[in-house]
Amino acid sequence: MTETTPNILLVEDDNSLGFVIKDNLEEQGYKVKLVRDGQAGFEAFYQQAYDLCLLDVMLPKKDGFRLATEIRNLNQNVPIIFLTAKSMMEDKIQGFSSGGDDYLTKPFAIEELLARMEAVLKRTQKRPDQRTQTISKESYPLGEITFNYKNLSLATPSGERSLTRKEADLLRLLCIHQNQVLEREVALKLIWGENDYFLGRSMDVFITRLRKYLADDKRIEIQNVHGVGFRLTLPEA
Repeated sequence: MTETTPNILLVEDDNSLGFVIKDNLEEQGYKVKLVRDGQAGFEAFYQQAYDLCLLDVMLPKKDGFRLATEIRNLNQNVPIIFLTAKSMMEDKIQGFSSGGDDYLTKPFAIEELLARMEAVLKRTQKRPDQRTQTISKESYPLGEITFNYKNLSLATPSGERSLTRKEADLLRLLCIHQNQVLEREVALKLIWGENDYFLGRSMDVFITRLRKYLADDKRIEIQNVHGVGFRLTLPEA
């Protein structure tokens, strides 16, 4: 165990198993945030830094593979271990392809989980000047446009444009969910603090602005998904 207590995100929809894992990890000195579905898992990761993510694969609202992909679009370095009843080789390959560092098939012994966690944490914490939770993705290529979240800027063929904080926050969420649906309620909760009708109308105005800003590359679209949210579609690399 390191001097700084590792902060763990556990996404598990089985109530009993979730509590067992959480209690055992806390007994070992870890700090653990337990949530029950993939959407809540993404919201938790977006709002707080974690040293390691433990993700079930079969989750409500958003499966663990998609959640891992979204986490990777936000942070390329945080280690991810999948916990799943799936043991097929195709599932394991998909898990590693979506950004997983390890894959533990249920049922498993807590001792094995602890050993695997300690192994991946040891690898990621070898460089104390580059702690996992401080490394977040800051630049997103969008066809002929480059979005720099840290600098609140878009580099387009016609020049550079500055963004407001909310415009940048919304565009980053769209980038994280690229070619997938960003649910309205998720964007409203994470950027505006609550899911409210009038705030939703305000968000629509921001979407219109972002479409205008991205118009230099006609292949980029922000699509409305009726009653659900928005989808940023990007040209294939």
